[in-house]
Amino acid sequence: MLELATELLERVRSRTPFVTATVTRVEGSAPRQPGASLVVDADGAVLGNVSGGCVDSAVYQACQEMLLGERGPRTLRFGYTDDDAIGVGLTCGGTIELFLRHHDPGAEPGLEAAYVDAAQDEPVAVATVVRGPDTHLGRVIVVRPERHLEGTLGDERLDEVAAVHATGVLHAGTSGTVDIGVADGYCRQPMTLLVECNTPAPRMLIFGAIDHAAALARLGAFLDYRVTVCDARATFATPDRFRYADEVVVDWPHRYLAAQRLDGNTVICVLTHDPKVDVPLLTAALRLPVSYVGAMGSRRTHEQRLVRLREAGLTDRELSRLHSPIGLDLGARTPQETALSIAAEIVSHRHGGSGVPLRTGVPIHRRAVASSASFPPAWTAEHLAQGVGITRPRSSSRSQESR
Repeated sequence: MLELATELLERVRSRTPFVTATVTRVEGSAPRQPGASLVVDADGAVLGNVSGGCVDSAVYQACQEMLLGERGPRTLRFGYTDDDAIGVGLTCGGTIELFLRHHDPGAEPGLEAAYVDAAQDEPVAVATVVRGPDTHLGRVIVVRPERHLEGTLGDERLDEVAAVHATGVLHAGTSGTVDIGVADGYCRQPMTLLVECNTPAPRMLIFGAIDHAAALARLGAFLDYRVTVCDARATFATPDRFRYADEVVVDWPHRYLAAQRLDGNTVICVLTHDPKVDVPLLTAALRLPVSYVGAMGSRRTHEQRLVRLREAGLTDRELSRLHSPIGLDLGARTPQETALSIAAEIVSHRHGGSGVPLRTGVPIHRRAVASSASFPPAWTAEHLAQGVGITRPRSSSRSQESR
């Protein structure tokens, strides 16, 4: 749902009712993961999709029925084993479960604020009860990294525990479901929360203002990275040469890197293959908690670079994080093909892909798992049990302090 935040915000502000059908569970091979939504508004407009086309028509019809009739939340399930598999089933062989919910603009200020955050690429999570008692089904809370809570599931104690779970999923950065059981003492019947997350676009830092960098910046933007190109040479590092980069920086790469606040989703691509630049840059990069560090160069260049990096003090464990020569073997020749091989390796690394042809029999759709155990390091099991650290804003309006 949050992937459509800009469009949903328009519906809210124009007071146009709509129904969201959101993927809550995936089994086997399915094209969309939890959090993906199809939306139908009162004017009949359709946003998004939940199956890549297989069952979208049937979901659209169910959404229209909810707009015109019973507005209570409901669950739909589609799969290849359905009697009408050819008509509306997932012909890819998987099964998806969807949660349908009617939205009345103006009646959900917490959700409206969440749409605003997501539209501005701010981190926010929306947790919805998708399985559980009828009295709680469809209830929503909104959580942000600072752990401010909006909305209620009907009980303050339950709200606090649900918010801890939701914040953990938000820090993990992937939408998914978490279960709250009766054994925990937080509810009389088991509940499942769908936690939909919006996190800022991951960063791609490209060092070296060369033609390969221009091609990679274009692919990085296509893959929804926030792309920075950095080079110490002002003559080459110009916005005109890197039209797809979000920013072009003239600075020594290692100095620029030292000034950045990076996270585990950041990828760093070193395309300079100049020892006086590479060694201090890679020495810093390989000690940062980033997702991927790759460096361009031949195998001979790579071996010489390893010697210099060991002399600079890097350990074998730190060096094992280096993807060099950068990219997958695609037989690339041009800057565009080389950029594609680099982007392919980044995607493969991000999702745990093998990089081998799909015809060899590897799974096509891997399940994206959001763990409810992915809490900030300072949060212990005791914190979770006590539901501490959750605060509610003094009013329904968001704080305007910049984060």
